[in-house]
Amino acid sequence: MEIRKTLALVVAGVMLLAVFVLSGKVVENVDANEIVVIQDPIDGELHWYITAGIKWQGFGTVTVRQKRAIYDFRCSEYKEGTSESQCAEGAVDGRISIRFNDGGHGWVDGSIQYEMPLDDKNLTDLHVRFGSQESIQKQLIETVVNKAVYMTGPLMSSRESFADKRNDLLRYVEDQVGGGYQTTARDVRVKDELSGADKTVKLVEIVNGANGQPLRQEQAQLTRFGIKPFNFSIKRLPYDTEVETQIKQQQQITMQVQTAIAESRQAEQRAITVEQQGKADAAKAKWDQEVIKAKFVTEAQQRLEVAELDRKAAAETKAKDILLGEGEARRRELVMSADGALDKKLQTYLEAQKVWADAIKGYQGNWVPGVVMGGGQNGAASGAQDLVNLLTAKTARELGLDMTIPKKQ
Repeated sequence: MEIRKTLALVVAGVMLLAVFVLSGKVVENVDANEIVVIQDPIDGELHWYITAGIKWQGFGTVTVRQKRAIYDFRCSEYKEGTSESQCAEGAVDGRISIRFNDGGHGWVDGSIQYEMPLDDKNLTDLHVRFGSQESIQKQLIETVVNKAVYMTGPLMSSRESFADKRNDLLRYVEDQVGGGYQTTARDVRVKDELSGADKTVKLVEIVNGANGQPLRQEQAQLTRFGIKPFNFSIKRLPYDTEVETQIKQQQQITMQVQTAIAESRQAEQRAITVEQQGKADAAKAKWDQEVIKAKFVTEAQQRLEVAELDRKAAAETKAKDILLGEGEARRRELVMSADGALDKKLQTYLEAQKVWADAIKGYQGNWVPGVVMGGGQNGAASGAQDLVNLLTAKTARELGLDMTIPKKQ
């Protein structure tokens, strides 16, 4: 009895140990970001699982892949104090070499992401040909990306990759990952930007089809297996020391040319400004003179108008004076005709009488001789009276004045 109990305990222990050891072969837990394939131990059938949860393993072989992954081609650490083209000693250098059509050489430091297919057919094709995800990235992803970078280099010069076609470099590589371009090459003569000498370079051009789209060399290897590459990026692109030096020299020349162009344009603008300022000053001076001229013209016009008004006023005054004169002459004529200018004659007669009367009044001498022969004493007085009468009569006769009072009829 004791032997049976002991044997039962041993068997139970072995079975528990076997369950414990083999528990990892019974079920498999699948995460949401994983793709799991389980291969049956007997018939080798593949079972794909892309949803999260616990899946039946049945002692089959499990292979796990990530739904999304990234391929980094970078230098893990650059040597301090040196050109960017040199990785530090012992650092992992996964950069991709690139050579341009001018012979310049560089290293592409960057990454690209990709998503795995989720259908059984593509997953089975990848599993059969490459096995693990590490093999897929090493044998497929890296090969395709490296080839795309290699094929993009001849499409531009090192200077163009640094400046003019920097964005095209990204676009060309990412596009060629999906399928290489069909290209054509020809030798062309170009002028070296530094030395100015002519040189021959091989110009590689993309061949476009009738629809204007680039022709492809081959079917895209990644899309053939349902892999979706995206987000290709370049963190840095260091060049050979010689190329770096040449690029810096070209930058200096470009800056000098740009500075010269800017200074030339500034000089042109200053000349234009001076010219326009001169024109403005000339126009201002001209219009200042026009203002003075207009002022003088206005004043002269005013004087002319005043003179014209004065002339018209004088003409009116003249006409008035003529009319007044003619009226006065006619009045006098009528007065003369009426009384013979009696007032004037009397006034003249009166003034004449005053003259000789004043003369006689102031005379101190003898009007007649002191001795008169014959006659009486009235002789002297009669002589003076006769003189007065004589002068009065003379004046009246000259004036045509009749001093007699006419008798009533």
